[in-house]
Amino acid sequence: MEKVYEIQRIKQVIQEVEGGEKYIVRSPQDGANIASIFIGDEDREVFFVMCLNTKNRVVAVHRCHVGGLNASLVVPREVFKSAILNNSASIIVSHQHPSQDIMPSREDIDVTKRLVECGKVLGIEVLDHIIVNADADYYSMKEKGYV
Repeated sequence: MEKVYEIQRIKQVIQEVEGGEKYIVRSPQDGANIASIFIGDEDREVFFVMCLNTKNRVVAVHRCHVGGLNASLVVPREVFKSAILNNSASIIVSHQHPSQDIMPSREDIDVTKRLVECGKVLGIEVLDHIIVNADADYYSMKEKGYV
């Protein structure tokens, strides 16, 4: 006889971050500023998720994946997990290139399109995918028409 397990609790490890008003996103620049604080100067590619409520206030952030020098594995299940657990209305995803170059690769554009489609299925809108660097320079996929 096979065992069946019932999940009774999913635990998040939470660390409070100072922020308040500065963690409200009104523009791609706001999203880039927030992402730059957390991942802008990383030495490896980090895929970062900002979970937002209906007022576009960041309620949680998640370092979804830490990759290598020029790549990061992006799995939609992992990207949306923190959004689901935090009852988020929408997300903004971001990553940085350790080279500090903000231009997207073909893979970056493909991942963006895939996440937007997954978000539609889940009812969690992907507002933007922003590539950032340590200077808060950014490339917004939304501004360029990919979202």
